Amino acid sequence: MTRREPLNREKVLDAALDLADREGLEGLSMRRLAKTLGVEAMSLYNHVSNKADLIDGIVERVFEQIEPPDSALPWPEQVRTSALALYRVFSRHPVVPLALATDRSNPTSPHVMRTMDGLVGALFEAGFDELGAWRALGAVNGLVFGALLLSTGGFTGAPGVHAGEEQVGVYIRRLDPARLPHFSRLLAWTTEDLVDPEADFEQALDMLIQGLRSVRGPDH
Repeated sequence: MTRREPLNREKVLDAALDLADREGLEGLSMRRLAKTLGVEAMSLYNHVSNKADLIDGIVERVFEQIEPPDSALPWPEQVRTSALALYRVFSRHPVVPLALATDRSNPTSPHVMRTMDGLVGALFEAGFDELGAWRALGAVNGLVFGALLLSTGGFTGAPGVHAGEEQVGVYIRRLDPARLPHFSRLLAWTTEDLVDPEADFEQALDMLIQGLRSVRGPDH
């Protein structure tokens, strides 16, 4: 008889993240997680307090995959590195930005906070004061979460596939090019397999950073 390895918090959280990635947050329950791990549901409470703690835990596990920016880099590169890392990691686990955006998770662990701290540090290095850094941070977060919202169909679709891809054909058939010539032209272009969500994000990020640089002036 094979001896089962003892559970610990990390193993429980990793299994929970895998389950949430497959079934979504609504499909994540203590009962289903216990079944996945081959244990009784009550045994999970030795490692997590409740579902809220479970969701905070999987968010923290995902943030552990994100390295803080290298403070030796110029601040624009620090901002770019941080935002791109957030986008890529969150794209692999859309349940995490969903949990954060819907206030189902508000983790304050060192792993989570050091990612934000590195990004805010880059903004201070750029010369922003507290108000400027707050607004710039909001712009970066808005871009990351907005791009993910579009590319995952509300944090629920397949990562890397534009949310509107399956509906474009329907829109094109219903639109009257004579009345909406510009939007019709753009939608028709999207059917040519030229839409790349990550490339779109990187372009938008570069535009945002260019805007931040212009606000700070040439000396920054």
